[in-house]
Amino acid sequence: MSNASKRGEGKAEEIGGAIKKNIGKIIGNEQMEAEGKAKELQGEAKQEAAKAAERTKGKVEEIVGAVKNRVGAVIGSEEMQVEGKAKELEGEARQKANK
Repeated sequence: MSNASKRGEGKAEEIGGAIKKNIGKIIGNEQMEAEGKAKELQGEAKQEAAKAAERTKGKVEEIVGAVKNRVGAVIGSEEMQVEGKAKELEGEARQKANK
């Protein structure tokens, strides 16, 4: 399962939990309210785990790109430098998108 689908699943759980929590609160059912809150928190945790995985993936891309960029500079390959820099920037963007 991709991290994007995990985030979506987490968001759905969070929303479903919030709805259940609020219904429980409205009708005075403390157990339902507590179950809803637990589901809401579980959904938030899933979303955060997916974002953390994407940030890690982005950091790896950034490092691999930086290494490729520097190796390209050492061996005089502009193409390798450009590819490395592009990968490095892609990794940085992935990290920023998942904060």
